[in-house]
Amino acid sequence: MVGIITTTPMAEGLDALRLMAWLSPGYPIGAYAYSHGLEWAAEIGDVRDEASLTDWLADVCEHGTLHNDLILAAHAHRAASSAEPERIVEINDLALALAPSRELHLETSQQGRSFLDATLGAWPCEALTALDGHLPGAVAYPVAVGAAAGAHGMALPSLLAAYGLAFIQNLVSAALRAAPVGQAAGTRVIASLTPRIVRLAEAARTADLDAIGSATFRLDLGSFRHETQYSRIFRS
Repeated sequence: MVGIITTTPMAEGLDALRLMAWLSPGYPIGAYAYSHGLEWAAEIGDVRDEASLTDWLADVCEHGTLHNDLILAAHAHRAASSAEPERIVEINDLALALAPSRELHLETSQQGRSFLDATLGAWPCEALTALDGHLPGAVAYPVAVGAAAGAHGMALPSLLAAYGLAFIQNLVSAALRAAPVGQAAGTRVIASLTPRIVRLAEAARTADLDAIGSATFRLDLGSFRHETQYSRIFRS
């Protein structure tokens, strides 16, 4: 019996590897330094075990930052794909304005700027260089990732799914350091949230900017309180 082997086209394989590199913990954007309010949530007991961490992250996905980030990344991707720098600037201004606290603004803008600089240095392309000329200052992280992927002609569905998974993985990594959650539990949390990420990524592909909105008020207030938290290891 002869088996049939399917091969991935070279371009798709390169794009997949590029996404893995861009969204890996080793990419030089400083993601490890941010907990997105999780450190404060662990401090006051909102996140104390696997179940509470899963619930907390599910809310961030459905009703908070990840929901918005995926929509912003999709719009930035389309604007970059069609070479609309003015549109990119508008989307970036909106993304930065959505940050509810100084720490969360720093989290997205520092990572976004670092991502864009690192990508231009390692994966330069004319389209991305042109877009960077219109973004001389702070750049929101989802806008930077979406614009870079669009400039490189990468597929939007793969980008959004990978972005969502990386977002959750980074916060689970923060939980391993800030909350009483072990690696096995963290892995189960990621696995349980993966179907949710797929649904959010699919919805974000066609969502209008009017669909942006959040209802994670306790996280937002906690971000303000984290600024003066007595003992902390994260910048947010």
